[in-house]
Amino acid sequence: MTEPRAFEDVRLDIDDPVAVVTIDRPESMNAFRGRTLRELREAFSLAERDRRVVGIVLTGAGDRAFSAGLDVAVLHAQVAGDGAAAEAADDGWRGPFPGSPAMADMRRMLTWPLAIRKPVIAAVNGVCAGGAFLLAAACDLRFAADTARFTTVYSRRGLIAEQGISWLLPRLVGPAHALDLLWSSRSVPAREALAIGLAQRVVEPGRLLDECREYVAELARVASPHSMMVSKQLVYQHLQQALGDAVDQTDILMRASFEGTDPAEGAMSFLERRDPRFERLDLRPPT
Repeated sequence: MTEPRAFEDVRLDIDDPVAVVTIDRPESMNAFRGRTLRELREAFSLAERDRRVVGIVLTGAGDRAFSAGLDVAVLHAQVAGDGAAAEAADDGWRGPFPGSPAMADMRRMLTWPLAIRKPVIAAVNGVCAGGAFLLAAACDLRFAADTARFTTVYSRRGLIAEQGISWLLPRLVGPAHALDLLWSSRSVPAREALAIGLAQRVVEPGRLLDECREYVAELARVASPHSMMVSKQLVYQHLQQALGDAVDQTDILMRASFEGTDPAEGAMSFLERRDPRFERLDLRPPT
């Protein structure tokens, strides 16, 4: 296991084929400040470009919280009109981020996991509230400890559904569940989150990270990293496209895919009754 870089608010641990990014502010229930979000984006960028990494897991330090959302100190500064503090809190949230130009709308303050070109799993180990709820919703999958709880918070703070959660949440759970969660801001236990489609798996707290690692390891064993990257981009792009346009686009991409090695390797592995040996993604910028 290696740690490519040390951060103040975040930990990044890479153990082929998994990168685990941990929000490491347990004394504040892993609440965000500007530095936290800058470091999260940098850690994800490092993991995305690392050829060893097939999937990325995002979690919070300790067993109390995935994240309580925006740090109370930052919220107080914003409410009090402290411009310098608010600017510091916001610094770096909207910076450039690697990914397909077609995914530009996804690369916003808290929805940027949608634009990451590798699978992203939120390992929700406790309270997941406010901005952290949106960050977890923007991950591709959510695995939750059975002690985890989700809350949007917004209506109880006099805030509207922010940063695109009104676009994303109905696509995850349907409009009625989305309105319930946004209106009531009630605390939703993990088992209910599983029932409505907000979570994909619920496990005992001690098994959470192992479950995520095993899932990514299975992807690394059987699935083409390139196929997963393109499929992720298509799923999110096609949420905004007509069916005919989506079919036309995938037809073009399918024909182009046969110029690569993955389809041949997939066919041979099936015929030879063995696991496929797909190439890992090389997403490093050209030198």
